[in-house]
Amino acid sequence: MFDDLRFPVLVAPMAGGPTTPGLVAAVTEAGGFGFLGAGYLRAGALAERIERTRELTLRQFGVNLFVPGEPSEADLSDYVRRVRAEAERYGAEPGEPRWDDDDYPAKLELVVEERIPYVSFTFGLPSAEDVHRLHHAGSKVIATVTGPEEAVRAAEIGADALCVQGFESGGHRGLLADDPGNPAGGPAYGLLAALRLVSRRVDLPLIAAGGLTHGADIAAVLTAGAVAAQLGTAFLLADEAGTQPAHRRAVVEGGRGTEFTRAFSGRTARGMVNRFLTENSAAAPAAYPQVHHLTRPVRAAAGKAGDPEAMNLWAGQTYELATEGPAAEIFERLRAEAEAAIRAVHIGR
Repeated sequence: MFDDLRFPVLVAPMAGGPTTPGLVAAVTEAGGFGFLGAGYLRAGALAERIERTRELTLRQFGVNLFVPGEPSEADLSDYVRRVRAEAERYGAEPGEPRWDDDDYPAKLELVVEERIPYVSFTFGLPSAEDVHRLHHAGSKVIATVTGPEEAVRAAEIGADALCVQGFESGGHRGLLADDPGNPAGGPAYGLLAALRLVSRRVDLPLIAAGGLTHGADIAAVLTAGAVAAQLGTAFLLADEAGTQPAHRRAVVEGGRGTEFTRAFSGRTARGMVNRFLTENSAAAPAAYPQVHHLTRPVRAAAGKAGDPEAMNLWAGQTYELATEGPAAEIFERLRAEAEAAIRAVHIGR
């Protein structure tokens, strides 16, 4: 599925800062693979990141796009008042709770023009026409799914591979539709269960994502049928990652649980528990990206103040196993751990 992989570890496209050109290039040069996160970026900014990544590595890398959904009809007035009170804590003003398409058409055009070899999609599926355009440009299309029904839909539009995301994952769930009546946003499968159920329904290469921070985790999903493992949380503390200082500190200190919440963006995501999440999750409407734009100034102000209690501390369930250091060293640790785990199983037999 991926060319020139020394070991099947992929850097997840952590949008909003953590996944940088430097992080993608470092893991790619070490023998893995990486995806730039295009979410929240205008097409021009994405073009700059693609160019920078190509300056840092001659190897292939991918790009992940957010697929825009339909505007929510939820009443945001009460939540706007809550966020305004939060903003006053930091001397900020809440943002405008607007809907937009994340500049999706322009970014799709860009990855076609740039002939990005692997293009993945989250929050929805591209049209069959767009899949055809990408195939014509030489790109392989990867759809993010969280269960078997979504996998069947992705196969029907011509996806070349699936990124199967378990509920252990940090950050936004890759659900094709976020169910307002479900705190988890929809059916919640653990990663191993999702891999088995998906592989039973579709015959496509599967990339495993969800709480993978140790090499033994990678060995487990490869044994379960995945062709590669996609890791985000495991690289949050990498030197090359763009993780904010207060977020890094919270990961290192540990001690916080993780929960699903819509409080920061209006779409279900897993983050470390903090004051904002605890006080606002129950009231948060299912309205993405309106809530994302509404809370963005508050999150930015909290980050600038070094206060983790009003930031979206996205992290997978096993975040406390993440380690610091150069990304290449983290990659090597994961490889060594995975190979040791595989050897141990063979010896045990």
